[in-house]
Amino acid sequence: MADENSGGGSALDETHVVTVFLRHDADVLLLRRSDTVGSYAGLWGAVAGHAEGDPAAAARTEIREETGLDPEADAALVRRGASFDVVDADRGTRWVVHPFLFDCARRAVEPNYETSAYEWVAPPAILRRQTVPDLWQSYDRVRPAPESIRDDREHGSAWLSVRALEALRDEAALAVEGDGSWAELESVARELVAARPTMTVVVTRVDRAMAVAVDDAADGDDPTPAALETAATDGIERALAADAEAAAAAAEVLPPRVATLSRSGTVTAALEQAGPETVLVVESRPGREGVGTAEHLAEATDARVTLTTDAAMADRLVGERVDALVVGADAILPDGRVVNKTGTRGAAVAAARAGIDCYAVAASDKIAASGGRGENSVLAFDPEERDPAAVYDGDADIAVANPTFDATPADCVTAVVTERGRLGLADVRAVATEHRELAAWRR
Repeated sequence: MADENSGGGSALDETHVVTVFLRHDADVLLLRRSDTVGSYAGLWGAVAGHAEGDPAAAARTEIREETGLDPEADAALVRRGASFDVVDADRGTRWVVHPFLFDCARRAVEPNYETSAYEWVAPPAILRRQTVPDLWQSYDRVRPAPESIRDDREHGSAWLSVRALEALRDEAALAVEGDGSWAELESVARELVAARPTMTVVVTRVDRAMAVAVDDAADGDDPTPAALETAATDGIERALAADAEAAAAAAEVLPPRVATLSRSGTVTAALEQAGPETVLVVESRPGREGVGTAEHLAEATDARVTLTTDAAMADRLVGERVDALVVGADAILPDGRVVNKTGTRGAAVAAARAGIDCYAVAASDKIAASGGRGENSVLAFDPEERDPAAVYDGDADIAVANPTFDATPADCVTAVVTERGRLGLADVRAVATEHRELAAWRR
């Protein structure tokens, strides 16, 4: 297809291309184009190529060809951004760019002849390098933002907290490069907190980044965007390390026969390191996240894995001779209650009745600040009701409860295991006080 450019002279050839960002943790892969390519040699770009027909299929083809990664096994699609035009009058081409973002399981790549160098970098590097035209615009259409965090119902709170810090980091970098104001960044931070106000770890990690930037400012001066970019970047590294350290701490206390439910990346990592003999996994309706957990553990460990229904959990804890129940946490309240996927409370009560230990494993940033429902405080506990039609869509006058979360009493939890080690109730309360102080910037 051809069209006229704005000068009304020569026709432009229209070419559809994909720009594919591969992300590992919070870095993206940039490739420097070699002298063998036909356009933009020596400039930095993402995985890219022509998109004849189906852009989504082309994105996966380019991942395989340009990195050696298996687009099915090594990468998972996170987001497809809206396409946009880039006009290169010198080349007589209108590029129609289709942006994609994939999460990668590993960083080891094998670039082909089109690449002379590659690096995993924080995305703000795109703003500070010589890149192919409008590379940032491609990234901008797939990067994390308050609305994507608000609408995400597939990922856990720890994952979303890192995405929130990415959004804050990227906005701060844009402000650094474009002389943006602190007031604008503060507004973005408030949007991130409001996006998932009951996800404690999202709120805590945004609060910490903002608090660090505020503390860095001289008396009477506004904090700087550069300070916030640094604080958010450090916060991402801290978050990733905390989850890994909490998993390692839990692995040291887990016995040979364990049970779990739903899906927690930290719990899964702990089980992989602990190497238990048997794992009982509850499917966790309605999302049935436990099924994926069971499949992963069957592939990644030597354990004998058994998948059961939510209703059968209490009976199977005894039938499978389980020694410990290990669960994740979306939040740990100041009174010691553990908020997690619904069904956790029933499993923990059944475990306590049977004399089975129950460990809640999470980064300490999941400990909620003290406070209730005040204007600037975090809601203590919201069950997050799901679509009632998933339980009943008939015509009878029936009230439906379809909660996402429940709260397990503190006396049913043997220990909360974090990167700080095993925490008792007094420790939990002390951390809650720390987190309340981090929120001072919002008051």
